[in-house]
Amino acid sequence: MAQFRLARLCLMLAAIGATAPALVTSAHAQQKSDAPAAAAAPKDTVRPEIFKLLDPAAVKPLVEAKNFTELQSRITQAEAFPNITPYESYVINRMKLTVASSSGNDAAAMPALEAVINSGKLTAAEQANFIQALGNMYFNAKNYPKAIEWFQRYQKESTTPDAVRPALASAYYLSNDFAKAKEALLPIVEAQEKAGQKPTDKDLRMLASIAIKQKDDAGYVAALEKLVAAYPTEEFWTDLVNRGVGRKAGFDENTHLANMYRLQFATAAKQMAPEEYTNLAELALRDGFPTEAKKVLDAGFANGVLGKGSNAKAHAALRDKANKGAADDAKNIASGEASAAKAKTGAGLVNLGWAYATMDQADKGIGFIQQGIAKGGLKNAEEAKLRLGMAQARAGKKAEAIQTFQGIKGAGGAGDLAKYWILHLNQQG
Repeated sequence: MAQFRLARLCLMLAAIGATAPALVTSAHAQQKSDAPAAAAAPKDTVRPEIFKLLDPAAVKPLVEAKNFTELQSRITQAEAFPNITPYESYVINRMKLTVASSSGNDAAAMPALEAVINSGKLTAAEQANFIQALGNMYFNAKNYPKAIEWFQRYQKESTTPDAVRPALASAYYLSNDFAKAKEALLPIVEAQEKAGQKPTDKDLRMLASIAIKQKDDAGYVAALEKLVAAYPTEEFWTDLVNRGVGRKAGFDENTHLANMYRLQFATAAKQMAPEEYTNLAELALRDGFPTEAKKVLDAGFANGVLGKGSNAKAHAALRDKANKGAADDAKNIASGEASAAKAKTGAGLVNLGWAYATMDQADKGIGFIQQGIAKGGLKNAEEAKLRLGMAQARAGKKAEAIQTFQGIKGAGGAGDLAKYWILHLNQQG
């Protein structure tokens, strides 16, 4: 998880750059440093002896010179005075904060910062900034319960409560409170999406991770969908297609396994495993689309996935089979048009159309698929519509393809495949 470290320089300047503590009145300056004298001190002043030790004009050169030994000596001397007033304590703690911040000592800075926050001497803006800084320090120290405590206080006291929501979500996550992490994170993502902004990659990854921790498959797929929409990578697409289609309850493998591989091939070919290339090729050959099988296998070899290891000979043999089938299909496909048109159902026309689409004749293929759908009698009309949408996508008819996919609501994976095809097409230029 990213850390939320407040720049030390900002803290240092905030500590040093505060208005110098007011000197005490002459009457008070003449009294001894005993209990009555301390009680009589005007509000928000320090005794001259303490001011001399902590005077910002004298302290600043010591900080710049990193003379922390002298600075600590001054703090120790100031703390040794009897009957320290609340304001004197506040000034001493600001000095402690200066030294700790400029020396990179968060362990010393945190108690000093907490004391400054609780002093009641800060402006509203300083109070909010310092509370956030303390939450950040606890976060960086991996004290997540304390970080949560201070981030929650920031949300209550500041005018910008959402500023710490990402850090709060991370603190909950790292505390293994995944429900609270999601509760803190989801509104951020939803607000950004509503405003037309992209949620951060980190936030979306955290949402996905939370879903995994909670064994929430639907939540994980939803997070993946957001990741693919905002930050499309082949890795994300591979996971989404597998989990959002193939592993989803009710997936009709007999009907849509090849279509699932087709979507994966279109979105994340380089992430496909050797068996996924060969499975798609074998399914295409089984269904009578050797040209599609050839192109898939050619891509597998070109991407360096096929033709290696113990299965190299099997890959080559499958490729030879696909090459032969593709050559035969190129010679004979036109002869099947008449018989497909005379058939009682539109299945032959749909198959013929998809075959043309795989042979880089997508426009011609679209017409046959549309005829087949109109003729009816199909075993699975939604699967035919998927092929029509894929053929339209191959033809570069993005708007028509999206319209076709939008009309697919079938179960068994058809609706999910259509939804993801729309997502993929909307990412194309």
